Amino acid sequence: MSQLQETNQTLDFFCDFDKISANVSQVEMSLNTLNYLIGKEDLSRAVTEVWERDPKAFEVMGILIAVREEGSKPVVDNQGNVVILRSYFSSATKVYEFLCETGLADVFNSRRIKNLVDYVFGIETGLDTNARKNRSGHIMENTVAKILSDNNISFRQEVYSREFPELSVLGTDEKRFDFYIETPATKYLIEVNFYSGGGSKLNETARSYTELAPRVNSVDGFEFVWITDGIGWRSARNKLEEAYNAIPSVYNLTTIKDFIELVK
Repeated sequence: MSQLQETNQTLDFFCDFDKISANVSQVEMSLNTLNYLIGKEDLSRAVTEVWERDPKAFEVMGILIAVREEGSKPVVDNQGNVVILRSYFSSATKVYEFLCETGLADVFNSRRIKNLVDYVFGIETGLDTNARKNRSGHIMENTVAKILSDNNISFRQEVYSREFPELSVLGTDEKRFDFYIETPATKYLIEVNFYSGGGSKLNETARSYTELAPRVNSVDGFEFVWITDGIGWRSARNKLEEAYNAIPSVYNLTTIKDFIELVK
């Protein structure tokens, strides 16, 4: 526990600007069309003018309230009925209603937004924070991959259990392992993760691997390996201890050197 690292986050962890830019570029033309609405005194008339030229431009308006899945998002209208958000983009009248009820009409009239492309770039940056948990896992995978490469250990990533008929003990569910290393004596199936914060996910992970490891290890020539780190485990110490006692091969980024020597 004393070896657990506080974070694995580098500065490029916080925002994936390539993905953000790609998301914005998909709607940029429509946003530039909708820029016409900004500052218009008669917003209803301006909406009608844009609708007559390019009604499809309004289909991207969900992102203006930070909603990407507007096609299926249910909302309650001003009559108390549950409707699909996309239904607001079916006519100029409904679009104006959408702008008024969301508060965007006031924002447009007051010119608090100067350019919708820049505005949506900011929204996408905010939404991208939801992907940070996945990025933390990818950083850990890259870290382990570098350690293995630096030690001249051959490995494969994202290997599925279907490749090994011997692993029928895992049942019908297909399992994806982060790494696979094969030596003359043993086939290592490896999972890696990093948790800088607590939460129920840690308990679920520890419980899952505690059940998975004995099944993998029961197959001759196979061994399950878990490489994990992060001070998030301090909040789930008991579950980690249970897993540590049940799984023969548990390592962190400090003790991974012992696994490297074992493989060599």
